[in-house]
Amino acid sequence: MTAAALTPPAAAARTVTTVQVPAAGELLDRLPAEGALSWVRRGEGLVGWGEAARLEVTGPHALQEAAAWWADYTAELDGDDELDVPGSGPVLFASIAFDPAAGTSVFVVPEVVLGRRDGVAWLTTVGGADPRAVRLPDPVDDGPALRLRYADGALDPATWCAAVAEAVTRIDAGALQKVVLARDLLVTADVPLDPRRLLRRLAARFPDCWTFAVDGLLGATPELLLRRTGRQLSARVLAGTAPRGAGADDDRLAAALIGSAKDRSEHALAVDSLVRALEPFCATLHAPEEPELLTLANVRHLASDVTGTQRRRGARAGAGLLELVGAVHPTAAVCGTPTPDAAAVITELEGMDRGRYAGPVGWLDSRGDGEFGLALRCAELVGEDSARLFAGCGIVAGSDPAAELAETQSKFAAFQAALEG
Repeated sequence: MTAAALTPPAAAARTVTTVQVPAAGELLDRLPAEGALSWVRRGEGLVGWGEAARLEVTGPHALQEAAAWWADYTAELDGDDELDVPGSGPVLFASIAFDPAAGTSVFVVPEVVLGRRDGVAWLTTVGGADPRAVRLPDPVDDGPALRLRYADGALDPATWCAAVAEAVTRIDAGALQKVVLARDLLVTADVPLDPRRLLRRLAARFPDCWTFAVDGLLGATPELLLRRTGRQLSARVLAGTAPRGAGADDDRLAAALIGSAKDRSEHALAVDSLVRALEPFCATLHAPEEPELLTLANVRHLASDVTGTQRRRGARAGAGLLELVGAVHPTAAVCGTPTPDAAAVITELEGMDRGRYAGPVGWLDSRGDGEFGLALRCAELVGEDSARLFAGCGIVAGSDPAAELAETQSKFAAFQAALEG
C-alpha cells in the first residue's frame, strides 16, 4: 500500500531561487518553533522550514516511488542558483522508515533552506519569494529547566534483558551471527518540548555528529550511512561501543574496546554488509583493514570510513542516491547478519514498532548529491510535551544482557542530556 503525496508536485510553486548571504550566525539558532528541518555538523549543513511539497509513502517500492516523485518535481522547476554546490537549489529532507515496506517514510521540500558549506552561506526559497527579503527567525533562549517524568516503553528492562538472552541462545545455536535489539523510553515534560532547544543542546554536546530533524524525529547521529557527491560515495560505519570513564579509567576502557574480539567481530560484520551492498554499484571501493576509535561525549565506538566511486557504465551506473540508500539499508549495524534472519528476530523479540528509528535520515538535492545518516541517538516527538527515546545494541555471541542494558542507558543519555541540561 502506498500513500499519495500530501502536496502533489503539480500543485506546488515552481520558482526556486538561491542566493549567497552573510554567515547568519549558527544555523540551528535560525530555526522557527514549528516545522524544523535540520542536517548540521560542526556548524555547517542545512536547516529548513515551511512545506512547499510533501510525500508520505509506504510499501515495497517506497524509495523508488519517492525517487520518481522527486525527479518529476525537480524537472518542472524554474531555478536560479548563484552557488551550484551540494545542498543549494531545491532540497528534499527525508526520514525513511526502518522497514520502508511496512512503515511510513516522510519526504519534505522546505519553502526556505539556510545552508552553509566551507564557510559560505546561502538561502534558498521555493515558491517565488525573494530570498533577500526573507527575515530569518531570531534566536530564542532555552528557558527554564524542564521537569521530566520517564516511563518504560514497550519492554521493561528485565523483559528486554530476557529478549537479549534469547537472542544470544539463537546465535549460539547458529541461527544467525548478529542481531540489533533496541528499546524505547517514554518521557513527558511539564511544558511543551521545543525542538530548537533540543537540537542546539545536541549539537553543542556532540559536534562530530549530524544533528538532524525531520517531521518530529530529531537526534544527533554519529553514523553516516551514505554521502554522494557527484560519483564519489562515502560512509562511516559504527559498531562496537564502550562507555566513557574518568582519567585512567577512560584510557583503560578505550584500550579494552579496540582490543575486544567481540566488538571487533561485530564491527567487521557491519563493514562487510555495507561493502557487499555497495560493490555492485562501484568501480572502486575501499574499506580500512582496521577500525579506529570515535570518541563522543558519552561513549566510544569502533569506526571505519568507507569510500568508493560509482560506476560510469553498466546496468547500475545510473543509480541515484535513494536507490543506493535502499540497497545498503539495513546494514548489520542496525539490523544484524544475515539480514532476513535478524529482521525476523527483531520483529519477534523487540516488542515495539521502530517506525523511523534506525532508518535513513538526511537530504537530497536536484543534482543527486546528498547525505544520509542513520536515525540513532534520537527521539520522536509524540505530543507537544512528550517524546519517545530509542537506543539499541548489537547482540553477538558472548553478549551479556546486563552489559547490553547498560549500553542502552549510555546511549539514552545522549538525548537525556539535551532534555535535562
